[in-house]
Amino acid sequence: MNDLSRQYQALLKTHLAGSRQAGLPLAEDWGRRALSFGLGTLGVARMHDQALVELGLPATSTTSGKAAGLRAGAFFAAAVSPIEATHRVAHEHNTRVAELNGTLRRRSEDLAAANDHLKQEISQRKIVEESLRKSERHYADLLGQSRQMQEQLRLLSRELLSAQEEERKKISRDLHDVIAQILTSINVRLAILKTKAARKATGLNRTIALTQRLVGRSVNLVHRFARELRPAALDDLGLIPALRTFVRHFTAETGIRVSLAASSDIEQVSSDQRTVLYRVAQEALTNAARHAKASRAEVILQRQDGAIWMSIRDNGKGFRPGPLPPSSNGRHLGLLGMRERVEMVGGTLTVTSARGRGTTVSARLPAPGRKTERGAQPQGPKRLGTKLG
Repeated sequence: MNDLSRQYQALLKTHLAGSRQAGLPLAEDWGRRALSFGLGTLGVARMHDQALVELGLPATSTTSGKAAGLRAGAFFAAAVSPIEATHRVAHEHNTRVAELNGTLRRRSEDLAAANDHLKQEISQRKIVEESLRKSERHYADLLGQSRQMQEQLRLLSRELLSAQEEERKKISRDLHDVIAQILTSINVRLAILKTKAARKATGLNRTIALTQRLVGRSVNLVHRFARELRPAALDDLGLIPALRTFVRHFTAETGIRVSLAASSDIEQVSSDQRTVLYRVAQEALTNAARHAKASRAEVILQRQDGAIWMSIRDNGKGFRPGPLPPSSNGRHLGLLGMRERVEMVGGTLTVTSARGRGTTVSARLPAPGRKTERGAQPQGPKRLGTKLG
């Protein structure tokens, strides 16, 4: 500091001795150096007063003293100008920092409020997530219960089909063995009565003949009902004779020409499989007559690739393939019934169709002594016969 004081005194002396503005730049340089040493305005003022005493300036009351004082004051002002400028910038910076601190404080308050709001939202979301998890578990339980109920309904449906088939068999036997025999016995007795009454009354003879015709028609109807419920040939003769009989009666009733091609080793299938194959053929041909408006159909039944294959193809109007929901016209319901029957014995069923190109129903059943591969898609048996037109 002593060096700065001596330097200030020397520069002031040179300034007072020289021209009016000559020492002012030097004073500013000195002020910047003093600023680097941390000297403030008050310290420079003290050095200035000390320098005036040391230099012994004239009394300020004289003209020359006043002029020297003014020049000394200009030198002092130039010396402190860098310090004042720095203080002004510092003040501005301090003001700006204060403003920034205020803004930062407000931002911090806003951020704290936002954090509180975010915490509340997080808490609410956790509550919602927990509620969703509970709902998911609840719906998962409901889904599991639904699947169990579907499986139970599936088993019940199969049991109903089996019970229905057994009931049909019983009714068919009763119609064939009991009612038909009774009607036949009535017809025989009427024939005897007709012979005895021939000599006595022609009117009685005519009445008896009419009664005989009615009884004969009743016998035919009973046989037809019994055949539709459960053909006796299916249990007594086998699948192929039963199918041939059904195809013959079907053609006579509908006018649809049906060809049947079957290999003899098919008769080795079990009783349940025999029933399923017969019912699938019966339902498929019935659909061809009732919905497809077909004129021709073919039934192929053979053993191939370790499985029993049956294909029923018609030349009807067909339909657009897709899921098979139950419908009001009963066609899809019949298809679902066929599929259920086939799956009951471990098989698979596919239905392919296109508008104007007919329909093909294919059933694949495991051969006796073999297990079916679940999920396998039937590829269809080899074609027998000619293309349907």
